[in-house]
Amino acid sequence: MRKIIRLTHRYLSFFIAIQLLLWTVSGIYFAFNKIEEVRGEQYRLPLNFNADLNNLNLVIQDASNIKVLNRLGETIISANNGKNLYFDLNGNRITKLKLADSLKIVEQNTTLQPIESMQIDNNQIGSEYRGRQLPLHKVIAENSNKEKINVYVNPYSGEIVAIRSNQWRSWDLMWGFHIMDWNERDNIDNLFLKVFSILALVSSITGVILFFRSKRS
Repeated sequence: MRKIIRLTHRYLSFFIAIQLLLWTVSGIYFAFNKIEEVRGEQYRLPLNFNADLNNLNLVIQDASNIKVLNRLGETIISANNGKNLYFDLNGNRITKLKLADSLKIVEQNTTLQPIESMQIDNNQIGSEYRGRQLPLHKVIAENSNKEKINVYVNPYSGEIVAIRSNQWRSWDLMWGFHIMDWNERDNIDNLFLKVFSILALVSSITGVILFFRSKRS
């Protein structure tokens, strides 16, 4: 029986040792990096503005998540009724911003210096803008240290929906290692994570058993 336990512990430890190392390294990285800085919150400026809604003329059926936004000095309304909708105060649908407008938004609402912008229409698995509504305007900017920062702007609302830096990319890589989802890096309900978590538990239990059995002998 003892031999079976030793062999089980040895081979389980061999298979899970690398993943345990990745869990440890990624956990240390998470502990020493503030999530607010990873998300680029330090680059955002306060978004206070005056909104005059006295002349608002708008009816939206089955609306949820209604927001009042400032888009380059224009007050607009954002709502969702199964899809995202954007209106001016007269109830008219608004058009997309131009790429040059997104440069202005980054300049006005962040401490970053915008350089160039482009439109993104297609989603990519594991992309740094995953989970955001398309299309997006990607603005390449620089911080005070001349580090390239990607800023993603919703071209309808003018909202900055994501700020991505090398720090975020490192965090994202570590997160993929941590949850064992190396492709999409979003699925914490994957089979690999469940199996290796159980194996790590079994390895720990067999290690404790071996410790006490060796003391008796």
